[in-house]
Formats: sequence, structure tokens, C-alpha cells
Amino acid sequence: MIERKFVAEKLKEYQIQEFIAHTLKNVGHSHTKLQRTPVGDKVVIFASRPGLVVGRKGENIKKLTNTLKKKFNLENPQIEISEVASPNLDAQIVAERIASTIERFGIQKFKAIAHKALTDVIGAGALGIEIQISGKVPSQRAKSWRFYQGYLKKCGNIATEAVMRARAVAILKAGEIGVKVAIMGPNVHLPDDIEVKKPIVEVPKVEEKKIEAKAVEEKK
Repeated sequence: MIERKFVAEKLKEYQIQEFIAHTLKNVGHSHTKLQRTPVGDKVVIFASRPGLVVGRKGENIKKLTNTLKKKFNLENPQIEISEVASPNLDAQIVAERIASTIERFGIQKFKAIAHKALTDVIGAGALGIEIQISGKVPSQRAKSWRFYQGYLKKCGNIATEAVMRARAVAILKAGEIGVKVAIMGPNVHLPDDIEVKKPIVEVPKVEEKKIEAKAVEEKK
């Protein structure tokens, strides 16, 4: 019974996160966290543009609060908006930005859009980034394009914990275009990073004694 309760709570939390991500599309939404408090359920939304999330006079927050009450039966939900410090280092924000730009300017400019994202992310201090754009790009047959720059781990513990991955979808007339982004941030300590430290105890240098050579006259 306890296991089923935990699974049901996690499933409900996942559904709320997916619903908020779909509702706050194209406003710089990164991720959502849910916290249980004695007063009620606290929903923390991380976004790069909090003003668009809040809306004029808090209209968007009021609508989202009422929807969470009715659809997910949350008790007194309290929504808090937290601004993302570095949007160019957040994989979800970068993926949504690429998808929304493709929807705005069309698929013909997908290479310029991808290279612009590479420049912005590396300029923000990331060690590496990889972008995959899949779909009918740009012909009628489905293809997959890969753009990368810098250094990015593909396996090991660092690849699972230090590499941020995200997905987004661009909806066009020709069909859906999938966008995958993987970013390895600047504060990652790699196992092959070697730092040479100076010796703590310095060995005194031995002065060379000069030996004066004496000339010895040979007696004939």
C-alpha cells in the first residue's frame, strides 16, 4: 500500500510538471518543483522571463492556480516564480528557444538558428553543447542533423549527472520537428583534470665550491 501511494504521488507530480510545461510554452520555462508544506502545496516555477509567466496583474498565475485546484485537487496551491540566472546554460530553455525560432522563421533557416544557439551557449561559459534537429529538415524525407561545439561527455558518471539534457517540439505545416539539446556546464570537474601543485618544502640549493687550481712547476 505504501509503495502504491508513493508511485501515485510521483505520477501526479509528473503530470503537474508536464501540464505546467505545456501551459507555459514559449515563455522561457525551465522546470517545476513541488514542495509539501503545512499550509499547502508549493509550486516553484523556474523561468527566464518571470514577467510573461505572471502576466498582467497576475492573471496567468490566478488562472494556473484555479486550474491546479480543479484538475489535480491540490490543497491551497502557492505558486512561486524563480528567475533562472543563466538562461543560455539551461538545456530546456535553449531547446524551447530553438523550437520557437524554427516555428517563427521556418525550417529553411535551421542551420543559422542552431549555430546561433551554439555561439550563445559557449559564450555563456559552457564546456560543450550538442544539438540534434530531426524531422523533415529541409526536404520531404525525415533526416537528423547534429550540431556540436566544445567538449561533451557521452558516457560515465559525469554524462548522467553533469550533462543537462532536454527536448522540445516545433509544430509546422509539414509536420513536427524534434529538438534535442545536451549541455555540459562550466562548473564540471572532469577526472582527467590534473593540477600541478608547487612543492611545499623547497630543497636548498647546494652552492658549488670553486676549487682553485694551482700551477705546479715541473723541475727539469
